[in-house]
Amino acid sequence: MSRPKPKFYVVWRGYNPGVYQTWAEAEQQISGYSGAKYKSFLSRAEAEAAARGRWEDYAGKDAATDRKSLEELERLGVQLDSLAVDAACAGVPGPMEYRGVSVRTGFEVFRKGPYPDGTNNIGEFLGLVHALALLKQLGQPRTPVYSDSKVALGWVRDKQCRTKAARTAANERLFALVARAEKWLRENEVTNPLLKWETEKWGEIPADFGRKRG
Repeated sequence: MSRPKPKFYVVWRGYNPGVYQTWAEAEQQISGYSGAKYKSFLSRAEAEAAARGRWEDYAGKDAATDRKSLEELERLGVQLDSLAVDAACAGVPGPMEYRGVSVRTGFEVFRKGPYPDGTNNIGEFLGLVHALALLKQLGQPRTPVYSDSKVALGWVRDKQCRTKAARTAANERLFALVARAEKWLRENEVTNPLLKWETEKWGEIPADFGRKRG
């Protein structure tokens, strides 16, 4: 198995903004910091150049990359006319956001958050339900939805978010969204294929925020 490519992390907004060579160092600067802004890059030069700019210029853009071409993904069995969802969370729990991206075009279809005191699994769950509700509204009952989280896929199939995260005053809104998502699942038939994104075969999921350790 090939070794993972090194990454460098830019923290624009945190306790000590700058460029960090490991996720552990970067996480110290953002964990618990409200409104933290950060992203991973594949080279120090790219990270240092980004650090001199604004987070807004890089948010939602993929690192050049760990991604395979559309032709290769299709050859490997990926259904391109689909949505991919992913979540990012700074700490456990921590500020969490999620988004949905078109696999074929890379266009960001929706993004929500950040929500305080969240977790990645909650974000993946909400992202999946958001995608399903949107596709139902658009009249696309057969469009596949990909997630790289087995846990969240299982929660959606069970129609219940089985998180062990503690409820706090800060995440009341988040848990209200979870309850709303569970209610939607109980009241609506899911006909869209829910598919596991195979990261080892296909590279990072198109909705990845570029903030994973590595």
